[in-house]
Amino acid sequence: MGHTVGILYPGRSAEADYPAMERLLGDVGLPVVHTLMREDAHRVDALLDVGGADVLASGARELRALGVQTAMWACTSGSFVFGWDGAAAQVAGVSSAAGVPASSTSFAFVNPVRHLGLRRVAIAATYPEDVASRFAAFLRCAGIEVAALSCRGIVTAAEVGTLGRDDVLGFAAANDHPDAEAVLVPDTALHTVAWLDDLEERLGKPVLTANQVSVWEGLRIAGDTTPRAGLGTLFRTEAA
Repeated sequence: MGHTVGILYPGRSAEADYPAMERLLGDVGLPVVHTLMREDAHRVDALLDVGGADVLASGARELRALGVQTAMWACTSGSFVFGWDGAAAQVAGVSSAAGVPASSTSFAFVNPVRHLGLRRVAIAATYPEDVASRFAAFLRCAGIEVAALSCRGIVTAAEVGTLGRDDVLGFAAANDHPDAEAVLVPDTALHTVAWLDDLEERLGKPVLTANQVSVWEGLRIAGDTTPRAGLGTLFRTEAA
């Protein structure tokens, strides 16, 4: 067995993407700890609670007991709503409680964009517009240009988790932009892992999705950027 990346996942919706990635990767462990979600809502006040320090510390201590090598807060909206500095402080808290290096899905979008040498992206977000706009602002803090921002307006993670292959492919393709070098799909509640190669074939460019980048980032902070097949351009591409 290679590295073990502990996953802190809020509630239940698309957590099946993680055992799916374990099977595809073969030598990576991805134990999932479900963190408390008092209210399932893509609404700023609810997301600030989902990503609260007390909630994450409790989950991170569970990961520590499992002996993971790195820890990922696998929630995009529950990290970027805190802003850049707040999300960094959040990660520091997870790292302290877990006793290992940590990151979150928001930073897990920034680092793959840099890894692939991209500058301009389109965002296909399932969130309401006020939440999605905060993700765009987070990316701009990292110097990433947002060529287009689309919002599906779905309020709950539970509903997002019901979307199937055709809906996911159609949504991503409809919200691409000719100036974008990649399309970002930022919701860990959305199933995407089984369709990553299909997404990229449909769009003809890299597609980065939340559960995909969370695992890549967890491996990156463990020092593992070994190229791997079956999980899109990101996993196939060696570090520059």
